[in-house]
Amino acid sequence: MTDYSRHPSMDLPAPLLHMISGKIGAGKTTLAQKLSENGAGLLIVEDRWLSVLYPDQIVQIPDYIRCSERLRHLLGEHLVEILRHGLSVVLDFPLNTPSIRAWGLQVAERAGVDHVLHFLDLPDVVCKQRLQARNAAGLHPYTTSDEDFDRLTRYFVPPVPEEGLNIVKGS
Repeated sequence: MTDYSRHPSMDLPAPLLHMISGKIGAGKTTLAQKLSENGAGLLIVEDRWLSVLYPDQIVQIPDYIRCSERLRHLLGEHLVEILRHGLSVVLDFPLNTPSIRAWGLQVAERAGVDHVLHFLDLPDVVCKQRLQARNAAGLHPYTTSDEDFDRLTRYFVPPVPEEGLNIVKGS
């Protein structure tokens, strides 16, 4: 019997966890899709999971926080296993607070893989313009008003080196 786990043709680059931080409308989903399309890893999209698991249940920010925490709890160990099996992952999750970024870092550490946090740092006016375009296109499972943007942005905390993350700043 052939041991395919050691087959030379299966030498793959070391798995990597890609995480993304940025205000709503900064381009996190666009970046995540591009990374995945370019072979950076398996794309896992929070909004898809939330819209299926909690249809019509996310109306206010506390609803999102509750449902997102449940999803991270559910997927955490699964992500560790995917990474341990040698597959890189691109998380389209808004890693926008120190506690959520700590969760992502913990996933990478438990899996024994490296990580990168892509930080999209754009002005509010640009994010709002992008949100308006996204809303008009109607392709996203959630619609976000300028007022929602302002409320959500209050929770956003830019990443800092003290968090122990490999931060790559982009726009």
